[in-house]
Amino acid sequence: MQAAARVFGARGYAGATTDVVAQEAGISQPYVVRMFGGKDNLLVAVLERARNQVLTTFRQVLEDAGSQAGAEELAPRLALAYVDLIEDDTIQMALMQGFLLGHHPVIGPCARRGFTDIYRLLRDEADFGPDMARDFLAQGMLINTVLALRIPAEHDVDPTARELVQECFGKKAGLVLRATAAQQARQIGTPAD
Repeated sequence: MQAAARVFGARGYAGATTDVVAQEAGISQPYVVRMFGGKDNLLVAVLERARNQVLTTFRQVLEDAGSQAGAEELAPRLALAYVDLIEDDTIQMALMQGFLLGHHPVIGPCARRGFTDIYRLLRDEADFGPDMARDFLAQGMLINTVLALRIPAEHDVDPTARELVQECFGKKAGLVLRATAAQQARQIGTPAD
């Protein structure tokens, strides 16, 4: 799953193949097909894994905060926990692939289900009102976009990028910059390889 998430994140849906996933995982391509039935089902499994990681992380924050914590106290804790998840860029990039494929007949329903599951958790379990849940998700989408565009990689050379990284990530900016550098160091090949 980790290998598939890396391949989909690096190459996108169109550029990913079960053969490339198999090579990345060090297994045979027929084994990947036997396990998942094809590329669509493999991406669905990757998306479900990413959604589950976000939901599990958020539920842990809620549990740690206790039942007395209000939505205003929970929002920054949940945001920090989400930023921590970017250390594993496969989560964020998998989610972005799902957002891009909302029109796809197999992947779209899975991506929508994941997004609404997170919204429901914020609304029902964290007691965010609809407006607060919307604003939280909007901030999350900004974070996803900044990361997907690799704006943190421009931090040292572009003052606007530096400002945007600081505004999005605050005290977690250092973590984001370290994670970005690590991701660049281990980035798998592009379709031109």
